Amino acid sequence: MAHAPALALALEGAARPSAKPRPMTPAARDALLDALRSERKLLDELVATLRRQRSAVGTDDLQAVDDSVFATHRILATLGQARVRRRQINRLIVGVEELPARDLETVLGEGMDDVLRGARDELQASAAVLAREVDVNRRVLRDALSSGDAQARALAGIPAAAPNGVVGANVGGNAGALLDRTG
Repeated sequence: MAHAPALALALEGAARPSAKPRPMTPAARDALLDALRSERKLLDELVATLRRQRSAVGTDDLQAVDDSVFATHRILATLGQARVRRRQINRLIVGVEELPARDLETVLGEGMDDVLRGARDELQASAAVLAREVDVNRRVLRDALSSGDAQARALAGIPAAAPNGVVGANVGGNAGALLDRTG
């Protein structure tokens, strides 16, 4: 299953570090914990925004759809900054930037306490929820666009069977004729 690029922070694999982690200072542990929690919060905000977007599409509220698109871009930019921060912390703790959240326990060993584990699990759960919400929104938006296209065709008097929406297409067998002068 393919995931949106923003989900890479919790779901994609990466090269595992070859060296053992450096001893984790309390400050580094707290920074990692804060980074995991911050990313989870951003994913949860993105989920809420996608749900608002879906609701706005359902009620034909174009302003709310536009607002949700803007909010999505803002959250994704902030998520990108949070991801950069976590990469820096990963480099500090284990010597590599790309370290999937699921590999933290393997890499940190005894340094992975219950609080870090819980934050990691919550991040992964939020990423999974986000992946489902993105999939639902894709289908809803695709259906809305398809429905809007059908409605526009009906309003314009274009038959649904007209190829590519071309008016005067050879639907009735009179190629090239714009008017039927036979009757």
